[in-house]
Amino acid sequence: MELLFQLGIISLLLLIGWSIGGATERRHFRSLVKREAQLRDILVFNERRPPQDQAFGQAALVMGSVVIGEDYFKRFAATLRSLFGGTLRMYESVMDRGRREAIVRMKAAARRQGATMVFNVRFETSSLSADAGQRSSVFSAEFIAYGTALKPR
Repeated sequence: MELLFQLGIISLLLLIGWSIGGATERRHFRSLVKREAQLRDILVFNERRPPQDQAFGQAALVMGSVVIGEDYFKRFAATLRSLFGGTLRMYESVMDRGRREAIVRMKAAARRQGATMVFNVRFETSSLSADAGQRSSVFSAEFIAYGTALKPR
Protein backbone atom coordinates (compact mmCIF):
# COMPACT_ATOMS: atom_id res chain seq x y z
CA MET A 1 0.00 0.00 0.00
CA GLU A 2 2.81 2.38 0.87
CA LEU A 3 4.53 1.57 -2.44
CA LEU A 4 1.39 2.57 -4.35
CA PHE A 5 1.23 5.80 -2.38
CA GLN A 6 4.87 6.61 -3.22
CA LEU A 7 4.32 5.78 -6.90
CA GLY A 8 1.26 8.03 -6.86
CA ILE A 9 3.29 10.91 -5.42
CA ILE A 10 6.03 10.41 -8.03
CA SER A 11 3.44 10.27 -10.80
CA LEU A 12 1.76 13.42 -9.49
CA LEU A 13 5.09 15.29 -9.39
CA LEU A 14 5.91 14.17 -12.93
CA LEU A 15 2.48 15.29 -14.13
CA ILE A 16 2.91 18.69 -12.46
CA GLY A 17 6.41 19.03 -13.94
CA TRP A 18 5.18 18.05 -17.40
CA SER A 19 2.23 20.48 -17.35
CA ILE A 20 4.02 23.49 -15.84
CA GLY A 21 7.19 22.92 -17.88
CA GLY A 22 5.19 22.55 -21.08
CA ALA A 23 3.17 25.70 -20.36
CA THR A 24 6.33 27.67 -19.64
CA GLU A 25 7.96 26.42 -22.83
CA ARG A 26 4.92 27.25 -24.96
CA ARG A 27 4.75 30.75 -23.43
CA HIS A 28 8.45 31.28 -24.21
CA PHE A 29 7.99 30.14 -27.83
CA ARG A 30 5.06 32.57 -28.24
CA SER A 31 7.19 35.38 -26.83
CA LEU A 32 10.04 34.48 -29.20
CA VAL A 33 7.78 34.53 -32.26
CA LYS A 34 6.44 37.96 -31.28
CA ARG A 35 9.88 39.48 -30.58
CA GLU A 36 11.42 37.92 -33.71
CA ALA A 37 8.70 39.60 -35.77
CA GLN A 38 9.38 42.96 -34.10
CA LEU A 39 13.11 42.66 -34.86
CA ARG A 40 12.90 41.23 -38.38
CA ASP A 41 14.26 44.48 -39.86
CA ILE A 42 17.64 43.90 -38.15
CA LEU A 43 19.53 41.72 -40.62
CA VAL A 44 21.97 39.10 -39.33
CA PHE A 45 24.83 37.59 -41.35
CA ASN A 46 27.61 35.17 -40.60
CA GLU A 47 29.90 36.66 -43.27
CA ARG A 48 33.00 38.32 -41.88
CA ARG A 49 32.70 41.55 -43.87
CA PRO A 50 29.77 43.67 -45.04
CA PRO A 51 29.28 44.43 -48.74
CA GLN A 52 31.81 46.94 -50.07
CA ASP A 53 29.17 48.83 -52.09
CA GLN A 54 27.37 50.09 -48.96
CA ALA A 55 28.56 52.85 -46.66
CA PHE A 56 28.26 52.32 -42.94
CA GLY A 57 28.83 54.60 -39.99
CA GLN A 58 29.94 53.24 -36.66
CA ALA A 59 30.55 49.59 -35.89
CA ALA A 60 30.09 48.08 -32.43
CA LEU A 61 30.20 44.69 -30.80
CA VAL A 62 26.75 43.48 -29.74
CA MET A 63 25.81 40.33 -27.91
CA GLY A 64 22.87 38.52 -26.46
CA SER A 65 23.07 35.82 -23.85
CA VAL A 66 20.62 33.62 -21.99
CA VAL A 67 20.70 30.64 -19.66
CA ILE A 68 17.99 28.05 -20.29
CA GLY A 69 17.27 25.25 -17.85
CA GLU A 70 15.33 22.05 -18.07
CA ASP A 71 12.08 21.17 -16.35
CA TYR A 72 11.67 18.10 -14.16
CA PHE A 73 9.70 16.11 -16.72
CA LYS A 74 12.43 16.58 -19.33
CA ARG A 75 15.04 15.53 -16.80
CA PHE A 76 13.09 12.36 -15.97
CA ALA A 77 12.46 11.55 -19.64
CA ALA A 78 16.10 12.20 -20.56
CA THR A 79 17.30 9.98 -17.73
CA LEU A 80 15.11 7.14 -18.97
CA ARG A 81 16.20 7.70 -22.58
CA SER A 82 19.89 7.78 -21.65
CA LEU A 83 19.56 4.31 -20.12
CA PHE A 84 18.82 2.93 -23.57
CA GLY A 85 20.85 5.38 -25.67
CA GLY A 86 19.80 7.43 -28.65
CA THR A 87 18.86 11.01 -29.39
CA LEU A 88 17.60 13.11 -26.48
CA ARG A 89 14.85 14.89 -28.42
CA MET A 90 13.38 16.35 -25.26
CA TYR A 91 16.38 18.70 -25.06
CA GLU A 92 16.15 19.85 -28.67
CA SER A 93 13.46 22.40 -27.80
CA VAL A 94 15.65 23.70 -24.95
CA MET A 95 18.51 24.19 -27.39
CA ASP A 96 16.22 25.82 -29.99
CA ARG A 97 14.80 28.24 -27.42
CA GLY A 98 18.26 29.15 -26.20
CA ARG A 99 19.69 29.90 -29.65
CA ARG A 100 16.67 31.91 -30.73
CA GLU A 101 16.56 33.89 -27.48
CA ALA A 102 20.27 34.76 -27.77
CA ILE A 103 19.72 36.04 -31.32
CA VAL A 104 16.69 38.09 -30.27
CA ARG A 105 18.67 39.69 -27.44
CA MET A 106 21.61 40.40 -29.77
CA LYS A 107 19.27 42.04 -32.30
CA ALA A 108 17.67 44.12 -29.53
CA ALA A 109 21.15 45.32 -28.48
CA ALA A 110 21.87 46.25 -32.10
CA ARG A 111 18.61 48.19 -32.35
CA ARG A 112 19.41 50.12 -29.15
CA GLN A 113 22.63 51.27 -30.82
CA GLY A 114 20.80 52.31 -34.00
CA ALA A 115 22.24 49.48 -36.14
CA THR A 116 20.39 47.84 -39.01
CA MET A 117 22.75 44.90 -39.65
CA VAL A 118 24.91 42.54 -37.64
CA PHE A 119 27.84 40.86 -39.39
CA ASN A 120 30.24 38.11 -38.36
CA VAL A 121 27.64 36.57 -36.04
CA ARG A 122 28.95 33.72 -33.90
CA PHE A 123 27.45 31.43 -31.27
CA GLU A 124 28.90 30.02 -28.10
CA THR A 125 27.17 27.44 -25.97
CA SER A 126 28.30 26.13 -22.62
CA SER A 127 26.81 23.70 -20.17
CA LEU A 128 26.45 24.98 -16.63
CA SER A 129 26.38 23.01 -13.42
CA ALA A 130 25.81 24.03 -9.84
CA ASP A 131 29.04 22.43 -8.65
CA ALA A 132 32.00 22.74 -11.01
CA GLY A 133 33.99 19.54 -11.13
CA GLN A 134 31.07 17.39 -10.07
CA ARG A 135 28.51 15.89 -12.39
CA SER A 136 25.30 17.80 -11.91
CA SER A 137 21.87 16.31 -12.36
CA VAL A 138 20.55 19.69 -13.52
CA PHE A 139 20.84 20.54 -17.21
CA SER A 140 21.20 24.19 -18.03
CA ALA A 141 23.04 25.83 -20.85
CA GLU A 142 24.21 29.33 -21.60
CA PHE A 143 23.82 30.57 -25.16
CA ILE A 144 25.70 33.62 -26.43
CA ALA A 145 25.27 35.22 -29.84
CA TYR A 146 27.61 38.05 -30.78
CA GLY A 147 28.59 40.03 -33.83
CA THR A 148 29.49 43.42 -35.27
CA ALA A 149 26.55 45.83 -35.46
CA LEU A 150 26.71 48.40 -38.26
CA LYS A 151 24.90 51.73 -38.29
CA PRO A 152 23.92 53.17 -41.66
CA ARG A 153 25.32 56.56 -42.67
